[in-house]
Amino acid sequence: MKNSAAMLYPRSTQTRQKVSLDGMWKFRFDPENKGKTNRWYEGIGSNELMPVPASFQDFFTDKDSREYVGDFWYETEFYVPAEWSGKDVDIRFGGVAHRAVVYVNGQEITRHEGGFLPFCVSVTEVVNYDCVNRLVVMVNNELSEQSLPVGTTITLENGKRMAKPYFDFFNYAGILRPVNLVAVSNSAVSDFSVIHQLSGDDALVEYNVETTGDANVRVTVFNEEGKEVAEAEGASGVLKIPEVRLWKVRNAYLYRFVIRLYNGDALLDEWYDDIGIRTVAIRGTDFLINGEPVYFKGFGKHEDSEIAGRAYNPSVVKRDFELMKWIGANSFRTAHYPYSEEIYQMADREGFMVIDEVAAVGMMISQLNFVAANTGRNTGFFGQEKLADLLEHHLADVRALINRDKNHACVVAWSLFNEPETDSDNAIPYFKEVFDLALALDPQKRPRTFALMVKSRPENCKCHPFCDFICLNRYYGWYVMGGYEISDAEMRMRQEMDAWKAKELNKPFIFTEYGADTQESVNKLPSAMWSEEYQIEILEMSHGVFDDYDFVKGEQVWNFADFATTEGYLRVNGNKKGIFTRNRQPKAAAHYFKKRWESLPLDYKSK
Repeated sequence: MKNSAAMLYPRSTQTRQKVSLDGMWKFRFDPENKGKTNRWYEGIGSNELMPVPASFQDFFTDKDSREYVGDFWYETEFYVPAEWSGKDVDIRFGGVAHRAVVYVNGQEITRHEGGFLPFCVSVTEVVNYDCVNRLVVMVNNELSEQSLPVGTTITLENGKRMAKPYFDFFNYAGILRPVNLVAVSNSAVSDFSVIHQLSGDDALVEYNVETTGDANVRVTVFNEEGKEVAEAEGASGVLKIPEVRLWKVRNAYLYRFVIRLYNGDALLDEWYDDIGIRTVAIRGTDFLINGEPVYFKGFGKHEDSEIAGRAYNPSVVKRDFELMKWIGANSFRTAHYPYSEEIYQMADREGFMVIDEVAAVGMMISQLNFVAANTGRNTGFFGQEKLADLLEHHLADVRALINRDKNHACVVAWSLFNEPETDSDNAIPYFKEVFDLALALDPQKRPRTFALMVKSRPENCKCHPFCDFICLNRYYGWYVMGGYEISDAEMRMRQEMDAWKAKELNKPFIFTEYGADTQESVNKLPSAMWSEEYQIEILEMSHGVFDDYDFVKGEQVWNFADFATTEGYLRVNGNKKGIFTRNRQPKAAAHYFKKRWESLPLDYKSK
């Protein structure tokens, strides 16, 4: 398939048209795998309706539907205007979990693996113009050890399949992100990238434009007041922006980059993006934005909300950012998968730093990974013979992630794994391929990292040398020595930090997970595990440790809000480590964080 211009974020311009296909689609489960045999790709034969975008699980009242694993089908209709004839017509999916087969007018047109990144397909040759067309999508949500996120699928005695994730969040699935019908010119912008350099009060922005046909390229930059501030001709070059307004943490400024293609005076294509100008670097143990040290204050998060599940929900996105601003946060990690593109656009606008994480979670053979991570047991994950397919999918997702997010000012780092098993030499060649690819692909050469689980320790972790900065997920006082043992937990935590210090890595450390499960409105005096008082007690203990080590340059508590998980005796209606409840109301810890974070300067602990 050719590189489609429709892979760029869909926008309506002088030359481009987009039509949202979101809404109520027909829907049907396929537990007997008879859909293809019965030609459902020509019409699924169901009047069941399902919102798009949405996860399907939480709409139903029966457990078989909520826990359904296997193939399921969507169907909708769309109209293609006659005037689009002669253009490239594409359908762009923001994300379908976890794999999809797409049919238009009964004809298979593409297959896609991976649930959290966009894909598009040209339908130019298969649609009927000036009339209605049928779109059918077969989706599958089974987990395996050869795809991301990692898990397995079992069959129960009654013949029904069940997902067994190696990760601690619910396996929500469906068409999770917006779907758009896009029409672009035959000669169109297919990719655009920028690299920023600062020169005194000015910025030098090196740009590169890729196109699907021959054309003259012109790039024009406008400030937020709509005034033109720079222009250049050619597919690549340097734009000088005088007296630049930099994108700063929690003080964002965005320029509009407009790319136009011409044949003589005729406009062939126009596309734009709003981009913040800033630099990212690491110097010793400092993380630098625009050459100035920053301290990360924020969260691990999930795309998770009531009813819609993991789907893009603009109302929830707005509420989340307002809460993060209220509490004094300045950053978050997209745990444990890439988020909807619109969330990054909001982070660009609001000035939040984002550690952008690929969906490489579950790389330890355990269905209770949050327990197994603390046992020290090696499950032999990277010693398996079946890693080739997983690595192929992992590398493909890294390519797609960086291609999608490379121009976002908010994205200041790439996280390439979450809590993988790293205490075996077998992991080293796998990690090297992933880290090398990320470095090669990113025009801005952002720092790379992965989140280390508790058994990835300074004395046994084989893969931390790949990291430009170190991210620690640690639960001292919860999974490790909880309750009255918290004093010993603090001692154990300090022993580990002393061991990291002794290695003299000369890199920044960020705690990307820490905290405790807390049931809202459970109060205990004296404190006890699961109470709001104990949650604050763990946070105070942890922060006391962080504050005593100069190389710790950030804290991202787990989690922003309570979220859904697989049911089990260690989870009470989901994971309750949220600082906010699942419906986005504060626990007592939120007020504690607000006081702490508002008191910490942006350059906290800088040298």
